[in-house]
Amino acid sequence: MSEPAERARKLDAVDELAAKRAEFVLDDVVYLDGNSLGALPAVVPGRIEDVVRRQWGELRIRSWEESGWWTAPERIGDRIAPLVGAAPGQIVVGDSTSVNVFKALVGAVRMAGEGRDELLVDATTFPTDGYIAESAARMTGCTLRPVAPADVPGALGGRTAAVLLNHVDYRTGRLHDLPGLTAAVRAAGAVAVWDLCHSAGALPVGLDEHGVDLAVGCTYKYLNGGPGSPAYLYVRRELQDRFDSPLPGWNSHVEPFGMRSEYEAAPGALRGRVGTPDILSMLALEAALEVWDGVSIEAVRAKSLALTDFFLECVAAYVPEGRVACVTPVAHEERGSQIALRCSPSLSTTFEQGGAPIAGDVMKRLIEQGVVGDFRAPDVLRFGFTPLYVGFADVERAARVLARTLA
Repeated sequence: MSEPAERARKLDAVDELAAKRAEFVLDDVVYLDGNSLGALPAVVPGRIEDVVRRQWGELRIRSWEESGWWTAPERIGDRIAPLVGAAPGQIVVGDSTSVNVFKALVGAVRMAGEGRDELLVDATTFPTDGYIAESAARMTGCTLRPVAPADVPGALGGRTAAVLLNHVDYRTGRLHDLPGLTAAVRAAGAVAVWDLCHSAGALPVGLDEHGVDLAVGCTYKYLNGGPGSPAYLYVRRELQDRFDSPLPGWNSHVEPFGMRSEYEAAPGALRGRVGTPDILSMLALEAALEVWDGVSIEAVRAKSLALTDFFLECVAAYVPEGRVACVTPVAHEERGSQIALRCSPSLSTTFEQGGAPIAGDVMKRLIEQGVVGDFRAPDVLRFGFTPLYVGFADVERAARVLARTLA
C-alpha cells in the first residue's frame, strides 16, 4: 500500500462524518461533482412516493393544508437557515437562482433610494448572474459596472445602489471575503447581495453575523436537493418591510385568497414568494435536508479543508510534474470546497481532438475510469468535495487515476 493510500485509510478511520455516507445512494464511482449536482439522499425516493401516491393521489387538494404544502416555502427556508447562519423567518424557498437574483437586485435598487443609479457586479461571476444583473440595470435605469471582488471597496461610491457578489468563484473555487466586502458595501450606503450557490452546505456563511442584506442560492449542489430543486432568497429581517419585489405574485400577497385587484405585500420573508410552489421538487428537497440532522457546518468545513489539502498532496505525489497547475488558492481562508486544476498546454497533442477543449477530453477519460468531476472550457478540471459522502480513500483514488490518465 502506498504512503498516501495508508494515510487515507487512517484518516477515514477517524472521520466523524464517515457514517453520513450510508445516508446517500452511491456506488463504486468516486463522485467529485457535488458542486454541480449533489448525490441522492436515500430517504428521498420513499418520501416522494408518499407525496405522489398519498398526498396527491388520495388527499389531492386537501394536501395544501393537511400535508403542509402551503407553508413549505418558509418551513424549508427555516431548515436551510442554520446552514447559512440565519435565524428563522428570513429565508423563503422557491423559483430558480436566476429568478431570485432578479428579485434581489431589483429589490436592492429600490431600497437604495434616490441618487443611487449604479450596480456593481462580480466580474468573474457565473454568466447567468451577469445576464440578470445587466437586465436589472436596464430595467431600473442603472449603470452596470463589472468589478473584480477584491476591487469592490475602491469602486464603491455615492451612486452605488447594490453590489452582486459570488461567495465562491464557480470556476476557480476561490472563497471571497464576505464579512469584509459586506461591511464595505454597507458603509458606502449600498445594498450587499450575495450568491451562495457554491458555499451553502460546504462552509459557514454567517449571513446574520456579518450583516448581509440579501442572498440567494441553489439547493441542488452541496444541499443535495436534486436536479432543478428550488432555490432560496434571504432577506435580512431589518429590511423585510422595505423589500419591494419586482415579481409580486399572489403567493406573496397579504391575503392570497382574497383575490383583490390591488397588491399588498405579506409581512416578512413571504414577500419573496411569487406563484404556486413546485411541490414535488420542494418536498424532495425537504426530505434531502434530513441528512443534515446532527451535523455542524463547522465539522463539514473542517473535513472539506482536510479533503482538499489531501487531494493536493496526492496530486503532487502522483501526477507527473508540469501536467496540471492548481488555480484554487492554497490558503484556507481563500478556498471553497473544490479544487480546480488547469491542464498544461502540452497535453493538447494527446487529448485535444477536433478542437474539443483539453479538459473536456481529460475529464471524459477520468469518468470512464470511475472518477466523476467536471470541466470548464478550455482547460480547467473541477473536482468538488462534498464532506457528507466523500472520503479520503476516494480522494487518493481520484488523484491516482488522474495521474495514470495524464501519464
